[in-house]
Amino acid sequence: MLHATGPLLTVDVTKRAVEETDVSDVLEEFIGGRGAATALAHERIPFDADPFGPENRAYLATGPLQLSRMSFTGRMSMTGLSPLTDGLASTNAGGYLSRNFADTGYSVVEFAGQSDELLAIHVTDGGVEFEEVPELEGATVPETSDYVEERRDLGPEHCIAIGPAGENLVRFASVMTFDSRAFGRGGLGAVLGSKGIKCVSFEGDSSPDIEVSNPPAMDVHREAATSDDRMKRQGTTGGTEFRNDNFALPTRYFDEYEFESAAGIGGDAVEEKKYKKGACSQCAYACKLPTRDEAEGVETEGPEFETVYAFGSCQGVGDIVDVMKANELCDTLGMDTISAGVTVAAFLKSEDAFGDAELAQEITEKIAHREGIGDLLAEGVDRAHEELGVDNYSVKGMEFAAHDGRVLHGQGLSYAVANRGADHMYGGMLRLEYSGELDPQGTLGKAERLVHEENRNVIRDSGIVCAFAGDYVTDDRLAALLETDYEHLLEIGARVVARERHFNNERGRDGAADELPYADEVPDLGASIREYYGARGWNDDGTVPADALDAPTDTAVGAAVADD
Repeated sequence: MLHATGPLLTVDVTKRAVEETDVSDVLEEFIGGRGAATALAHERIPFDADPFGPENRAYLATGPLQLSRMSFTGRMSMTGLSPLTDGLASTNAGGYLSRNFADTGYSVVEFAGQSDELLAIHVTDGGVEFEEVPELEGATVPETSDYVEERRDLGPEHCIAIGPAGENLVRFASVMTFDSRAFGRGGLGAVLGSKGIKCVSFEGDSSPDIEVSNPPAMDVHREAATSDDRMKRQGTTGGTEFRNDNFALPTRYFDEYEFESAAGIGGDAVEEKKYKKGACSQCAYACKLPTRDEAEGVETEGPEFETVYAFGSCQGVGDIVDVMKANELCDTLGMDTISAGVTVAAFLKSEDAFGDAELAQEITEKIAHREGIGDLLAEGVDRAHEELGVDNYSVKGMEFAAHDGRVLHGQGLSYAVANRGADHMYGGMLRLEYSGELDPQGTLGKAERLVHEENRNVIRDSGIVCAFAGDYVTDDRLAALLETDYEHLLEIGARVVARERHFNNERGRDGAADELPYADEVPDLGASIREYYGARGWNDDGTVPADALDAPTDTAVGAAVADD
């Protein structure tokens, strides 16, 4: 099986020391990326760790496909104990970092300890340098990138950085790369902030010699270059009005299902502001959205659909320029746009101020600096909703993505059981229900397919392949690229999901956390959750038997689906 190669580099910021460890056994079993990082986190982070304490660790990992020239491979994965969900969480980001990271020769970099001084860390194939940077305290992400470029002659494609939100331990702070690409969900920016890590640069000339199979790689690349998908023009916003008209677009903090101004923030509105193409490393698909509005003097990358929802319909804001401003603000300050936007929407509801985009942007900035009401909102909806007097629209502490589980019932089930919480990328039943491949109504009988989707997504995030490659990197191609059979890949995915769940079990979380704030609107949810546990081979209370960590049952891989 094809897998990442290279040692684990542990960067201990307390001791200002580094250590290399041979993790070839982990890479051989878990491929790389999310799989390898989750296995390492499960083994090396104490189950009783404080997310903001020195015992927590953050893992930045690449996969074998980052050594190819194939489209959809310009991504990296990051894993750690989330301060938002209090469980293991993985997130990934695109851009241009992955191949610069691979050039250092490491497969995974682990950040441990806690520094009393703010640090810039420089990782090369010749060593690691720790630089105290008190002058960067409070700096934005672009200001931090400028500093690294001036001091190291390395652009933002070589760096990860946090903004003021990470320094101030906002629970949904992002780790940013290339200034506008985010390791967004779960608050790992606050984990780096708690460790005193402002930025890390990567440079070298020691990338592993991994040969990725052709023809699949070049077939994918050619098809990505020649396709005429609307997503190339409008990114993920292209389906905004379709979802609004035919399913739901959560509006005014989930009070409504449909937004009357969807056209003002949808794909056509975004495309009108797009002024050039944008891509990730080696990708011919080029679905990114560099946008600008000269009248308002705003330039950003995006917004993508989730930001259009979080700072648009969820807040009752119908002007794409206002959403662009909020998107740029979150990137600059280093925050997940979904959690930030939904949390601000909860505040707007408490103030009866829906539609006030100027107030929303003011509150967003206050959150990043924990000023005034921003100190409460920086805790996220789960911890702030009672004081705000609003419903708690979150699962396991994570704010909901746009795809409404009250209408897409399989997606509702996915939100409920996902180890990461209310995130749309974890299971991805939404794709099947929007397309009509699965009836969006009802949950019974969907658990086994959900297990399959979760397991496959682990492999996607371990390879690492972009989520938008699904029509190109089919199941058969994925297996060919990773040089093994597809069922074996699903078994790896099952072991990774089991490790996430077991870690969270050891922190005291069982099936009682698998719930929805609108459970009475999702038919047979309890029975379907039990079906899910059965399909996984887990205990009835949502805990993982010890033997499920290494030997998943046949059913734990889920229902495989033939490629079209």
